[in-house]
Amino acid sequence: MAIFNSSNPMLKESTYEGTIFQGLSTGQEMTLKGTVNKFGFLFVLMLCSTIFSWGQFYKGVNPMPFMMIGVFGGLVLAVVMGFKKQWAPYIAPAYALLEGLFVGSVSAYYDAAYKTSYPGLVAQAVALTLLVAFVMFLLYRYRIIKVTNKFKTVMVVAVSCLMLFYLAKWIYFAITGSSFATFTNASTPLGIGFSVVVVCLAALFLLIDFDMIEKGIEHKLPKYMEWFSAVGLLITLVWLYFELLRLLSKLTSR
Repeated sequence: MAIFNSSNPMLKESTYEGTIFQGLSTGQEMTLKGTVNKFGFLFVLMLCSTIFSWGQFYKGVNPMPFMMIGVFGGLVLAVVMGFKKQWAPYIAPAYALLEGLFVGSVSAYYDAAYKTSYPGLVAQAVALTLLVAFVMFLLYRYRIIKVTNKFKTVMVVAVSCLMLFYLAKWIYFAITGSSFATFTNASTPLGIGFSVVVVCLAALFLLIDFDMIEKGIEHKLPKYMEWFSAVGLLITLVWLYFELLRLLSKLTSR
């Protein structure tokens, strides 16, 4: 079971011991078809709430409540799911709907802000997200990039550092009303370079999601892990989409 040895608690062997036993004992194991179906269902739910919040924005409704409900509600559900994976079948649909509220509101804001200077910004970000995801799947499928324990450790450390950096910026802004490391939002070569690095991190993290799904099927994890894995993949795809959206907006603002 060394495949689960990682600095990421979600990928450690101890996290899966109970779920592996449960899947074997019940006969209800995780499958590729089931995971794909769950992901497709969650994606459609997210798309529906995305369209709703997008439409509300263009009707003149303040998008901030949708953004706050989406991001904080989704965060709470994601944390609960992390501790109670067996609840994933019930929590995952609600999470997808909340995430869609956030995605739609932010996307509509970018679309309105760049409608003149960069029409089609959101559509291009969506297309690029799907293209990058497909390329990363091929890289994983044909083992061009291998997801080793070392790869997982490096990725988890890098992403954790990035999240801590974002959190520190948010706390500093909440306390002082000003920001530090403003280059991350600037349309300068340094700011664009930062976005490129983050896009690469998000894209590479898809490989960990693919590996998690494959290993879960291989080790006959219980059926509810299909929902859990589908949510993980959805989170990474949305992260990649937002980072591509930011990168494209920086490029057009130069």
